[in-house]
Amino acid sequence: MIPKINKFLYATDLSDNSAYAFRYAINSALKHDAAIIILHVFEHASMTNRAVMDLYLDEDFRNRIYNERVTDTIDRIRKRLKIFCDKELNGDPKYANKVDSIEVCEGFPAEQILRKADEFSCDAIVMGTHGKDFVRHAFLGSTAKRVLRRTRKPVFIIPLPKGETDITFHDL
Repeated sequence: MIPKINKFLYATDLSDNSAYAFRYAINSALKHDAAIIILHVFEHASMTNRAVMDLYLDEDFRNRIYNERVTDTIDRIRKRLKIFCDKELNGDPKYANKVDSIEVCEGFPAEQILRKADEFSCDAIVMGTHGKDFVRHAFLGSTAKRVLRRTRKPVFIIPLPKGETDITFHDL
């Protein structure tokens, strides 16, 4: 017997495919009478940035700047995701009550997606993917590939159809 899906984790990278994949997540949540956790993971500062900061700034100042940057980034992304949800869900209560929470964290995307799916007891993961030019149909994105290799949960990978126009987070 196929287990019931009670909660989806919708992982977004804020790319052009985000709204299209989100529509799949919402549609799936309605069909399964399930909730959705929206997750965005931003990556750690690059090694080069860290090395430059180490050279010029003392540890306390560096940590304060870093923590302020992370807090500011989380706040800005969470606000943009809230605006995105409001715009996509168009105030319709049958959709709006499907979104349990909006989560933003720092780390390696695949690792955090898997960790948050377990932490929030999600039964399935929905994520968009985007390819570049001729490899579009041959390869999945590296994050999607890593998630698929390491999870035992169902994962829905949603490609953006050719010619599809989509709202982007840059439009918000």
